[in-house]
Amino acid sequence: MTPDFVATIGLFLIFLVVLIIPFRVRKVEENLEVFLFITGVIALTLAGFIRIPGEPTGWTSEIIIEALMAPIRITDVFGIPVGIVQIVLVVGLAIYFWHSKVESAIARSVEVFSLPTTVFILIVVLGLTSSIISAIIAAIILVEMLCVIPLSRGEKVNVTVISCFSIGLGAALTPLGEPLSTIAVSKLSGPPYYAGFDYLASTLGYLIVPGVFVFGILGYLVVRKGNIATRTPDCGMYVETIRDIVIRAAKVYLFIMALIFLGDGFKPLIIEYVTRVPPELLYWVNMVSAILDNATLASAEIGPSLSELQIKSALTGLLVSGGMLIPGNIPNIISAGKLKISSKEWAKTAVPIGLVAMVLYFIALFAPVYLGILPA
Repeated sequence: MTPDFVATIGLFLIFLVVLIIPFRVRKVEENLEVFLFITGVIALTLAGFIRIPGEPTGWTSEIIIEALMAPIRITDVFGIPVGIVQIVLVVGLAIYFWHSKVESAIARSVEVFSLPTTVFILIVVLGLTSSIISAIIAAIILVEMLCVIPLSRGEKVNVTVISCFSIGLGAALTPLGEPLSTIAVSKLSGPPYYAGFDYLASTLGYLIVPGVFVFGILGYLVVRKGNIATRTPDCGMYVETIRDIVIRAAKVYLFIMALIFLGDGFKPLIIEYVTRVPPELLYWVNMVSAILDNATLASAEIGPSLSELQIKSALTGLLVSGGMLIPGNIPNIISAGKLKISSKEWAKTAVPIGLVAMVLYFIALFAPVYLGILPA
């Protein structure tokens, strides 16, 4: 057996390990960043034994620099580097110091607007702003707000699930939003796409923004039909320390670094296999994102050798199905953990919503292609 063949088998095994182990082993799920970092290092090392004409594989200085810088430098604002880690840290500290004022403002907004309207505004605003403040911070704000807004237990679960679908979608509009978008822009930053800060918004915005508003309307309807007598605020459920905030920012840094290693480690598999998958099939295959973090899958799939339709299909499938089960997205994990929502409760609401959304987005993606409106 040649080194290329052995390394390729090894990469397939690592891919399976990354897909299965976090879902099966609780300790791994609790320490996902370290697990992904280790598997990323192994994958990148194995990739170095596979030769692809015109494509560097394995450890290079460019990969190391990218992994160190990508979490903290997505763009520059007034000459200052800004990345998802800084956003997570700064907004987390702001919420820590001013959370009581935030709670008071939310309570007043419920008095001024109707409860369904407040929920609609909450879902839409968090969905659209998550691309700037990050999906992690949007989920923290969501928990803080649901602490104050008077909802029944069932309504709270439903609104949380719908909000996380919205946040998961909206966060993909910029590379600041979530690791998936950070990784996607990083992987597509070179030729032929030269992805910049606005690449995802210009490519997927026409799909994402209407979806956020549809989820807002769905939340409005859910609360409008609710039982007023059972609605009570439930404050005091969410408490964080400065140490928690700093640790979370450090974990985000390690998480993104690990995903870059994984993405480049899996480059031989992507070029050899993923690029040959029809966009329609790739879309549905990515429903596996319901049980796995979608950023991990994005790091393995997205690359400059994919067509634009393949990129749209892969990312949209990941974004929509990522809300269907708790492990599928960071906002799901944060919100379900803090609000003590069980996997069964989550799935009961999220799976039907996710399946309907998958069908509608499939039509939105491919109907224009089949009708000849957009190129294949």
